[in-house]
Amino acid sequence: MKLKQFRKVGIILRPSTPTLKEVFLQSKTLFERRGIEVLIDTNSASMIGLLGQPFELLCKTCDILLSIGGDGTLISVARRSHSYGIPVLGVHAGKLGFMADLHIAELEDFIEKIENGNYRIDKRAMLEAVIVTTEGERQVIAFNDIVLTRPSISKMIHLDVTVDDKAFNTYYGDGVIVATPTGSTAYNLSAGGPILFPLTNVFVLTPICPHSLTQRPVVLPGHFQMEVRTPESTVLAIVDGQNIYEFHEGDCIRIKLADAQAHLLHKQEFNYFDVLKEKLSWGD
Repeated sequence: MKLKQFRKVGIILRPSTPTLKEVFLQSKTLFERRGIEVLIDTNSASMIGLLGQPFELLCKTCDILLSIGGDGTLISVARRSHSYGIPVLGVHAGKLGFMADLHIAELEDFIEKIENGNYRIDKRAMLEAVIVTTEGERQVIAFNDIVLTRPSISKMIHLDVTVDDKAFNTYYGDGVIVATPTGSTAYNLSAGGPILFPLTNVFVLTPICPHSLTQRPVVLPGHFQMEVRTPESTVLAIVDGQNIYEFHEGDCIRIKLADAQAHLLHKQEFNYFDVLKEKLSWGD
């Protein structure tokens, strides 16, 4: 996949970090030197004392979005822009991220590479969930994971799971994690789930501290849909660690891979396994 053109970029900064103003101005200068127009979203602009444009306008008019911060910022940008199919480039403002792998010092060189077609755009699977309650339906999108857990640590949670309308499993414990391949290296990994190659079309269901040791993670094909209900308690659905929703007895949440995918812009030589080895200290 290649860009149709590269004349306008929209920049989004990590929230509550006004010190990123200098990084923004530096980035803006690098783009404008090459005749590329730069826009910044309203929230980021307000944070650093500038005027900006609504995020949706950036998605509609820009050729790429540039996320400056870390993986959390990139995840938020990818979720909010997923329906527009616009590529997102992550610049990390600190430590190397799993997805925000470009340092600000590398940006000038990479801009030239984009102009010369020396880049790649990876398509990453996302989760689409519909929370069905007595008050109606709410659709949410997740880039990393959806965690279904208890609202209090005082008792276990009970979750009944069906897959493609067939009874699958009942989980007792702290909850379950439903993760994309990209999200498999986040909470899923900490809970004992497998690492999935990020470009695969699957998702993983991982129990959190299950009451029975026979409950193990399961990798499901991307065309499956799962439904989760609880017969007796309140369940919290935590989406990418950024948004929290509730559902109760008689309600349900239906989860599947989203039709639209996230498009991440990377250096041509970007190697996922090199990032894994560095982040997880493999081979040390």
